[in-house]
Parts: sequence; C-alpha cells; structure tokens
Amino acid sequence: MRRWQAVAFALVLLALALPATAQSVLTYHARSDRGGNYAMPEFTWDHARALQLDPGFAPRFDGHLYSQPLYWRPPGAAAGLLIIASESNIVTAIDAATGKTAWTRALGRPASLSAFDCGNIDPLGITGTPVDGAVLPGWPIDVGEALHAAGQDFDSRVQNQRGALLLLDGALYVPYGGFYGDCGDYHGWVVGVKLDDQRHVFAWRTRGRGGGIWAPGGIASDGQALYVATGNTLGARDWADGEAVFRLNPDLRHAERNHDFFAATDWRALDSRDADLGGTNPLPFDLPGGQPVVLALGKDEKAYLLDRYNLGGFGGSLVTERVTAGPIRTAPAVYPAAGAMLVAFQGRGAHCPAGQSGDLTVLRIAAAPRLALQTAWCGVVSGAGSPIVTTTDGNANPIVWMLGAEGDNRLHGFRGDTGEKLFASPPLAGLRHFQTLIAADDRLFVGADGRLYAFGLPH
Repeated sequence: MRRWQAVAFALVLLALALPATAQSVLTYHARSDRGGNYAMPEFTWDHARALQLDPGFAPRFDGHLYSQPLYWRPPGAAAGLLIIASESNIVTAIDAATGKTAWTRALGRPASLSAFDCGNIDPLGITGTPVDGAVLPGWPIDVGEALHAAGQDFDSRVQNQRGALLLLDGALYVPYGGFYGDCGDYHGWVVGVKLDDQRHVFAWRTRGRGGGIWAPGGIASDGQALYVATGNTLGARDWADGEAVFRLNPDLRHAERNHDFFAATDWRALDSRDADLGGTNPLPFDLPGGQPVVLALGKDEKAYLLDRYNLGGFGGSLVTERVTAGPIRTAPAVYPAAGAMLVAFQGRGAHCPAGQSGDLTVLRIAAAPRLALQTAWCGVVSGAGSPIVTTTDGNANPIVWMLGAEGDNRLHGFRGDTGEKLFASPPLAGLRHFQTLIAADDRLFVGADGRLYAFGLPH
C-alpha cells in the first residue's frame, strides 16, 4: 500500500508507438500549457443550444473519479478510447462510441485514509490526471527509492499526488503536495523521469515545509520551461518558496534570481490564512501582439499577471487585481476574443457586470492601449468544476463549459464573448469538485464516480 503511494502513478500511461490524432486528448486540458481550448467545428453557438445527453451511453467503472478522462483515437480507427483512472487504483479503457469496456488494469490496492495522519479522500488511489495507454517496459518505479538513491529524502507517507502529470521532451514530470490538513514534513515537489531510462530520476522541491503543488492542472509548460505554483509553507520565518510561481528548466534546475520566480509580498499573511497562491496552475499564453505572460490565480481572491520571461521576484507582477469574493481553486481556460485574451475560471466574481453573478468568472486581459485586466462577464453556475472552452477553429464561436460539481451538478454552456447562457443539462450524479470535462469527436464527455456521460448534437 505504501509503495503504491510512493509510485504515485509514475507508471506512465503511454502509447508512444502509435501517434495520436488531432482529436485525441492526451493530457490535462488537452495541452501542456493547460489552455483548455478544444477545436470542435460543429459546436457553433446556435448548435450548442440543441446539445443532448446521450441516454444510451452509460459505461461503468470502479471507483471515485477526481482525475480528468483522456481520449485516444488510433489512426484509421472508427472510434477512440476513453481512459479513466480512478481512486480505486484502476485504469479502464472504454470504447467512446459504444460505451463498452475495452480493457481494465488494476495498479495495486488503493490506500485507506486510516493509513495516513490526515486527508479527505478515501480510498486513495489515482487523483492526478495521467498522460496518454499501455504501461511502458521497466515501469512502475518507486519514487522514494529512486530519489533516496540520488541522495534526496522523499517521504511517501506524507507526500500526496493530486496535480496533473506532464510530458515534455522525452521526460515525465509529476507534481506533489501533501494531504488535506497539512500533516507531516511534506514539501512541494516536481519529480522528473526520463522515459527511455527510468533510472534517470531528478527533482526540485520547496525549501520550507509545505509549499505543496495542489492544483488539479499540476504543471503547465510553454514548450520551453515548466511553471508551477506553490501553496502555504508551515512555520517559515523567512520565505522558503511558498505562495509563489516558479519557472523550472526541463532538468528542474532553478536559478535563485527574480526572473525565475514570483512571490506575493504578503506571503506570511497568506500562509497564516491558508490562502494558497497554488490553488490553480499557472497559465502561460501570449497576448495579442505577442507579449508572453503567465496568469496566476490564488485562494487570496487575486489575479496576478506576470511577464513570462521575468516573473519579477517579490511583488513583481505586471498587474494585480482582486477578482473574486472567495478562494480560486480550480483550473482556468483561455481563449481569444476581440483583440484580447479571455480567461474563464471557477470563482464568484468580485466585479461582475450588473445583473450577473455566479461561480464562473471570465477575465478580459488586453495589452493595448495599455496592459489591463478586467472582469468581462460572470456565469450563473453553482459548483466547483474546472471550465473548458470549445471553438470551431481555435478562435470563432467560443463556448465556455463548466460543471456545477458538488453544487447544482449540471453541465452549463455560455457564449464566450458575452456570457449568454446557451445550455444547461439536467443534474448529473457523482460529480466530484474540481472535475473538468473533455471535448472530442463532436461530443462532450463528463467523468463522475463510477460512470461517464456523453453529450452530443442531434443528427
């Protein structure tokens, strides 16, 4: 049981021998930058109003589901496979057309919550979203043993793996935090493993106790570097890497310079309030005109816009705004609209336009005539899902989709430019907080405890 906690899904789900198609969803929010923009040519604003739940699609699997489903369609295949990894430590592949189970793999017994000093998931199996299909030779590995051999102390009894995994340039990256309740001497870790040589394990961690990487989106990348956000440190008298955004090189080496980190100046106050900056993953994107930025969203209700190549050190954000009236904890999604970039996230907006309110907030970020961050619109949703966006070509007909997880439990769709409500489903059973959905093959797929839902357009 302990050993599986140490492995923390570093077995790597991959099908590298067969290339993925454009419709495949092989990582969290479809891309390594975690942008969450899915190209769905048939999903126009008008068509979205007619979206329907498919009553004949009702596949079942074992376990609670916190991770995002994946979708892989082999070249030439008539239908793809949905890959589900649950808290029962079971990975299930489901035919996306018929809902029939294609294969199932048990990865060991899940851990009982009673085995740990704190936490809130029982049983504990796979929480972080995996990447890409078959177990590679030589895996799984024991992360604790591998790091101990490299001279580093990784205690699997207090480290918990909640954030999404990432692949970049032939290496797997796994983020770690602790357990709900902050028990034990845990740290925020990023562990890297070379896919062609699993003996090559390398890592970065926070200096202080705590500073976990909690966000469902885990690690984001712009293709050159990795970006992570850390939470509260525990008992730190001097800053020890908490409440911060870090840019890490692919070898996980980190230079102690202002260009490579941002930290909130009030980090001590955030620590004391458990108001983590690391409630969401950093979101790297380019503004119209090409300015490279990173957006960080915190449980402190603030948005921090950072220069991607000079994160600014202490308090060095380009723009800081209070944008919600409560903590921000889920993964954002980004899309272009009218000369700006819009970012959708779960949180009750603090500056919603008149007559609008709800648990979905959309920010408008523009570079001209001056750099500015404003609330574009707010959507009427009750719940804690992570939104995605569909567009017909990457730009046109943006639709923001969000699950009212552990709230109204409905799937909601809004016109991305104005916030006009386009769709709301009946309540869906079994949704877990922070759950996100995926878009593939002209359908939306939603994962819940023990089952999947599919939504499509009428033919």
